[in-house]
Amino acid sequence: MAHETVSRANNGGILYPQESESRDVRSLDGLWNFRLSPEPDPLTGFRERWFQKDLSQTGETIPMPVPASYNDITEDKTIRDHVGLVWYDRTFYVPEAWRQSSLVWLRFGSVHYAAQVWVNGHLVLSHEIGHLPFQADITSVVKFGAKNRITVAVDNILHQTTVPQGHVSEVNTDNGTRIIQTYTFDFFNYAGIHRSVHLYTTPSIYIDDISVHTGIRGDTGIIMYNVTYGGLLRATSQGPACYVDLLDRDGNYIIRDAGSGQLQGELEVPVARLWWPYLMDPEPGYMYTLQVRLSAQQWGIEDIYRVPVGIRTVEWNNTSILINGRPIYLRGFGRHEDSDLRGKGLDYALIVKDNNLIKWVGANSYRTSHYPYAEEIMDFADREGIIIIDECPSVDTENYSPALLEKHKDSLTQLIRRDKNRPSVIFWSIANEARTQLPVADSYFRAVVEHVRYLDSTRPITMAIARGSSEDRTGQYLDVIGFNRYNGWYSNTGRTDTIYNNVIAEATSWHHKYNKPVMMMEYGADTLTGLHMFPEYVWSEEYQVEVMSKHFEAFDRLRAQGFFVGEMIWNFADFKTAQTITRVGGNKKGIFTRNRQPKSSAHHIRRRYWALAGELDKAVLPKNLNHYVSKS
Repeated sequence: MAHETVSRANNGGILYPQESESRDVRSLDGLWNFRLSPEPDPLTGFRERWFQKDLSQTGETIPMPVPASYNDITEDKTIRDHVGLVWYDRTFYVPEAWRQSSLVWLRFGSVHYAAQVWVNGHLVLSHEIGHLPFQADITSVVKFGAKNRITVAVDNILHQTTVPQGHVSEVNTDNGTRIIQTYTFDFFNYAGIHRSVHLYTTPSIYIDDISVHTGIRGDTGIIMYNVTYGGLLRATSQGPACYVDLLDRDGNYIIRDAGSGQLQGELEVPVARLWWPYLMDPEPGYMYTLQVRLSAQQWGIEDIYRVPVGIRTVEWNNTSILINGRPIYLRGFGRHEDSDLRGKGLDYALIVKDNNLIKWVGANSYRTSHYPYAEEIMDFADREGIIIIDECPSVDTENYSPALLEKHKDSLTQLIRRDKNRPSVIFWSIANEARTQLPVADSYFRAVVEHVRYLDSTRPITMAIARGSSEDRTGQYLDVIGFNRYNGWYSNTGRTDTIYNNVIAEATSWHHKYNKPVMMMEYGADTLTGLHMFPEYVWSEEYQVEVMSKHFEAFDRLRAQGFFVGEMIWNFADFKTAQTITRVGGNKKGIFTRNRQPKSSAHHIRRRYWALAGELDKAVLPKNLNHYVSKS
């Protein structure tokens, strides 16, 4: 008999928890216990080892929903404005049946900004950078068939080497010295356990990750896959075998038992249904299912995982972006994960409502400004055919340093690992409004772009640039130039007669400098819902419509020049910001209110986007696009 040893195999995937014949999933969402760290000593919880006891034994706790930001749940502004550590805990049971031949995993969809996690007093996870998932094998510390306790310490502090950056300072108050957090980005720094928490099982040898790339040869779709596995592997001459099936949208088998047991392979799909963006095809967002089966028969182990796959190609040159060989023109939004009460917490009702509104408007795209969005949101984009510019959490990047660069690259590594298989993700966005005029920005962003290209060379790289083309040092490394400019708002306020020429001149200057496709990532104007002033005046609904109209004229002129590939208004909906005298309850540039009711601009942009869909994609326009006026 061969000598058997045990080794831990590759463990680098972050697949979404999924039930299958070999896997079980339990949600830990619900009401958790919550408390702030005491002032003036925020490390009390660590020193007193709160993670080794029920949190209720450390002092008063309150119920806190998970997932949700904690900031807006109570009537206490000390919780809303808290800077530093907070603590969560809850108990859960692990079924006795999971003991047999199963690994037990704990996965967080997102915690902002940094987290440490204990199970039954054992530290099992530490993670930094919000908006991204993290997980650990907790088999060795759970109690099967018994009650377990999970404790989470969450830190929302941002400093100059976090992504995004911030500053911490002290202020003298009537109640003594307090720590305050400041940041330059224009959205509220919501914190907490923002996305779902799952327990799930895998066999002791399991599918760790699946990577998929697609192509087209004539009418044949090509799916190239690579499967990696992990777990406790005995050192024998034969590893596990891998087999794949392909199912269509209706669950019918197209291909069975392919792969000949190999971990890598290529499938040919005859007369393939392609993944098309919304309104470019009568059935946009067509998704197949790649069913992967990992079999270690010599040990009686099998694992099954299913990955949605959209067959499409992405190409780009110095004037165009093409999907499946057809040029695309992006019409969409910058957005935020933001809503009343929940803050940045996962909200299925909001996800569905937002996607309904995106389609109602006739948009085909949005940017995940300014951080990765929830996987559940991205699932909708895949299925509905919405083009995504997938952005990492780097906002207003400045004070460049080697430590910041490594963290910035790590945020993109985690993002690409999570979203690499998504057909909706057409672009990677590496930053928003970084200080790209600074000399060090050149080498910094060259390194960031090289890192992204090493991880994924199949998608174009962009970022939203706020500096002028004459001073920017980074566009040379990008594939698509995206720029933000608020003509008629932050510059030449009230002068809509300056917009047309300025937009054309700037977009043209970007193309002349870098000879690359150009799009406008952000433009717009704040609007107080219900404020009507005629002639149009700043903050009125009429003014927001006029600002948009002047941009539309410029965009049409630029489209005719052949290098302009998209327009994205800022913003889809109003959202909360830090307290400031320039924001009345938050940023009001949305075409929808924060509770998703349309402003006048929503109807205006709807007519624009549907007109573009009819012109460029030959889409059938909705019958209710314009209200009846007269039969003549």
